[in-house]
Amino acid sequence: MSFREGGGANGIGGSRKVAAMEMELEEAAPVLDSGEKRLNELGYKQELRREMTFLKILGITFSSMAVFVGTPLYGPSLRYAGPASLIWGWPVVVFFTWFVGVAMSEICSSFPTTGSLYFWAAHLAGPRWGPFASWCCAWLETIGLVSGVGAQAYSASQSLQMIILLATGTNTGGGYYASRGVFLSMYIGFTLIWATLNTFALEVIAFFGIISMWWQVIGGLVVIIMLPLVAQQTQPASFVFTHFQTSPESTGISSKPYAIIMSVLLSNYCLYGYDSAAHLTEETKGADRTGPFAILSSIGIISVFGWAYNLALTFSIKDFDYLYDENNETGGALVPAQIIYDAFYGRYHNSAGAVVFLCIIWGSFFFCGLAVTTKPCKNFQIYALSRDNGIPFSPIWRKLHPKSKVPVNAVWLCAAISIILGLPILKMDVVFTAILSISTVGWVGGYAVPIFARLVMEERNFKPGPFYLGRARRPICLVAFLWIGYTCSAFLLPTSYPIRLKTFNYAPVALAVCMGLVMLWWVLDARKWFKGPVRNIEVDSSSQHC
Repeated sequence: MSFREGGGANGIGGSRKVAAMEMELEEAAPVLDSGEKRLNELGYKQELRREMTFLKILGITFSSMAVFVGTPLYGPSLRYAGPASLIWGWPVVVFFTWFVGVAMSEICSSFPTTGSLYFWAAHLAGPRWGPFASWCCAWLETIGLVSGVGAQAYSASQSLQMIILLATGTNTGGGYYASRGVFLSMYIGFTLIWATLNTFALEVIAFFGIISMWWQVIGGLVVIIMLPLVAQQTQPASFVFTHFQTSPESTGISSKPYAIIMSVLLSNYCLYGYDSAAHLTEETKGADRTGPFAILSSIGIISVFGWAYNLALTFSIKDFDYLYDENNETGGALVPAQIIYDAFYGRYHNSAGAVVFLCIIWGSFFFCGLAVTTKPCKNFQIYALSRDNGIPFSPIWRKLHPKSKVPVNAVWLCAAISIILGLPILKMDVVFTAILSISTVGWVGGYAVPIFARLVMEERNFKPGPFYLGRARRPICLVAFLWIGYTCSAFLLPTSYPIRLKTFNYAPVALAVCMGLVMLWWVLDARKWFKGPVRNIEVDSSSQHC
């Protein structure tokens, strides 16, 4: 003001100098990323490196879902109700999955922070119910994610078992079939490899994520296109799209609705995992836009590739009943492996091509396991939960490596728990069913808490991000919540009858024990001190809208 009053050449010159200095300061000041700005508004300072791009986040998210992830479930799902139920179940599940993905994308756009789901639950449920909602969501997701590592380790071990068997002569030709002890060693080995790789900086995992994305896209196209072309004998479209048959003699399930529910489990299992994009938002540039876009892009890509893979397998079936024969070339252990073997052996009279295709599938499991290991331990669930003092011995698990900024202790905690989950492989055949069910119910169940909170909250308390549903959020969230409830219930059902010790689905018991202990801890102690996500920045309350 004084410059304007001074007038004259000196006054004008002084004003120009001040203006120039202000412009230089503005240019020198770093531009705050939109995601970091929103993070600061929520009460968190930026601790992790924000260097992830859309391609990197898409790579990790895509790896968590994986084109071939449903391979171990294909055989059981096909047997329950035949090909028609399995094939048409996929687009039905995709339809409802989009409701869940869209609902999560809106919340992700508003809350771009590590520990996303339980953080969302805390803020969306409000000050009264927020701590309890956050507590339930955090532990559901932690249980699901850690057991998810075990599910991928089992799948990778089973694929490797088939590769070795076919490469050494097949089950009927004296090939080597890994014993339970060797299988468990493979399981533990994969878990340790993934944990070791996750002790490096996140850009290393991001690099593997990009490799994984191209591996699955190119490898998926090769398998999907080449398998039906190689198979000399293929099934007609009428068999693939209209043939329905139950198998009560092997499954014990004669009810058609029950059989259909079991058959669709393949699709339910394959079409989740897209929350990886949300977990990565604190390290992503422009996360309030990139996160939602990555979630929806992953769902779209997997929806197309996954259905095409199921179609390729089903069209290439040579003999339906022979697939499950314990005396066939793969020992009846992995139906897709037998389908692929029949196709290549029928045309080339050797198993070399089948081994190559199974290596492509095995690679998908390896990358998927690496990405899934990243989620619960490295910078995500366990780290975020320990940062908010929500896990025993939190200071140990939230400690970051000074150079790589990685919570190394959390990585090895996750690996140790996953290995313990796999130990029953030595005695039981239903381990995979139990681990897979626990993973799905915990992982997908964690989605339900923030979506339900978003459904019932008052709109004036929600600060939308760039991706906003407006009036559509209530019907979308309602459908998403009901679908999650159905999915979790389906994975807790018995998978075969009569129910015996060797066929019992132990997932309901395991989940009941885990969540019972978590709830008991809440009632007796945690409710007194756990308040949800703990801010590490003092924020003006007038700027908070949620």
